[in-house]
Amino acid sequence: MALSVERIRQSLSDGLLSFPITDFDANGQFNADTYRERIEWFVQQGVSSVFVAGGTGEFFSLSMDEYKQICKIAVETVAGRVPVIASAGKSIPDARAYCAAAEEAGIDAILLMPPYLTECPADGVVEYAKAVINSTPLQVVYYNRGNGILDAESVKALAAACPNLIGLKDGVGSIAALNDTIKTVGDRLVYIGGVPTAEIFAEAYLSIGVNTYSSAVFNFMPEMAMKFYSALRGGDQATVTAIIKNFFIPFCRLRDRKKGYAVSLIKAGADIVGRSAGDVRAPLTMPSAAEKEELAAIINANR
Repeated sequence: MALSVERIRQSLSDGLLSFPITDFDANGQFNADTYRERIEWFVQQGVSSVFVAGGTGEFFSLSMDEYKQICKIAVETVAGRVPVIASAGKSIPDARAYCAAAEEAGIDAILLMPPYLTECPADGVVEYAKAVINSTPLQVVYYNRGNGILDAESVKALAAACPNLIGLKDGVGSIAALNDTIKTVGDRLVYIGGVPTAEIFAEAYLSIGVNTYSSAVFNFMPEMAMKFYSALRGGDQATVTAIIKNFFIPFCRLRDRKKGYAVSLIKAGADIVGRSAGDVRAPLTMPSAAEKEELAAIINANR
């Protein structure tokens, strides 16, 4: 049985969130056994919610059959200990099908991704989101990113039209725009930081009342990710500054060398620490051997 709305909102409002990478074997096929182990490890490490088949989990590269397996495994493994949230997106019929599959598997909520490819006007994006959100009884978090960016008034209109919209995940990184939305819409929604490597924005997010964010590096450095989050929320500025300077700045410089490295480096990092999930699928590419050595040096200097 899905968790209550209050429980889901609370978990999204306070605590570190993360998106597990999706396990592929040496032939590039989904590896259910190691994925199950990864989900259990995530929960044991203390995340407040698990977002499966997300951007870091290569949602855009998964088949519907793989998506169904991922949802089923995650729900069975987590067993109600924390909310499990799965992505939906692409066309309206596709997004509705993902929502239906997630509901059947017992998923607690949906992260609605931006529409696929085409440039979109804001009023069209609102209609897209409404058509998907109102098709499911599950709670939904809207991912404000890419070609699906909504301004404050559009978010307010979407929230009014969709009672089961409970959150907004920011993938833009404009603190001014997000602050406008928060002040306009208020506590009707939960707000989540969601830019790639969100820790680099965490101080700015917190300053406008965004208490949580999704941590991709949790996939290979969960202790450091938790230490950073605890220091941030506890006002330990010295620790926050040290971790940003020593880990996140060099990591982000490496990440920015090539499109898609926000995901590819996470899989490389997991391999470096002995928790490999295989390689990314095309159109993403894995880092070079030299870049992987650079990443290993960053990791080893901060363990």
